[in-house]
Amino acid sequence: MSAGIGTSAARRIGMLTPSSNTVLEPMTAAMLAGRNDVTVHFARFRVTEISLGENALGQFQHEPLLEAARLLADAKVHAIAWNGTSGGWLGLDVDRELCRRIEEATGIPATTSTLALAEALERSGARSLGWATPYLDEIQARILATFEGAGFPCRGERHLRDRGNFSFAEIAPATIATMVREVAAERPDAIAIFCTNLRAAHLVAALERELGIPIYDSVATALWKSLRLAGIDPATVKGWGRLFELA
Repeated sequence: MSAGIGTSAARRIGMLTPSSNTVLEPMTAAMLAGRNDVTVHFARFRVTEISLGENALGQFQHEPLLEAARLLADAKVHAIAWNGTSGGWLGLDVDRELCRRIEEATGIPATTSTLALAEALERSGARSLGWATPYLDEIQARILATFEGAGFPCRGERHLRDRGNFSFAEIAPATIATMVREVAAERPDAIAIFCTNLRAAHLVAALERELGIPIYDSVATALWKSLRLAGIDPATVKGWGRLFELA
């Protein structure tokens, strides 16, 4: 699947996609609607549950992602992103190692949605961070610990105790917006909507205007960093929030 029509000179971005995700492809296409300078191409690998169970953790072993990355490399993409948030509970170093292995296997620069969030927070100068996620208690606790260890302590969080992954896409946008508003009451420096299978990116600009706080959606962070790696200025993405305006 690809997003956008493009031209022969278009830059190409590859996205590693959880098999049960139904949000990130159409949301990415919406963010790039009407453009012909970039196309996005998706390769899936199996992910059906988000928990700390052995089988669920095993879904994120590197080899399936590397095989999907090799297939994207056949399309001569200019950047590859793991468009998922597992680094939040497995650790940022796990994502860094994955990117290293993708780059080693394909010769193509790589990122992840989680590493992109950490970079956006650094660039924005944010320190305290609020969270809106669909995850189980134990997953949420791991995420908060990961980012606190990276220098971004939690100030406000809401999570829905869902083990997903397909079901995350069925959460109403109004529910997500309510979570964000409740977290905003704690006045964090920024808020993360952390999951690439939540229908949330289209809510961000209006919520930022309402609340006065930068909001970083996981699908958007993956695209933001991928555009940078592919040599495209993210500021050309208009109407999707402050993230794309970061220098």
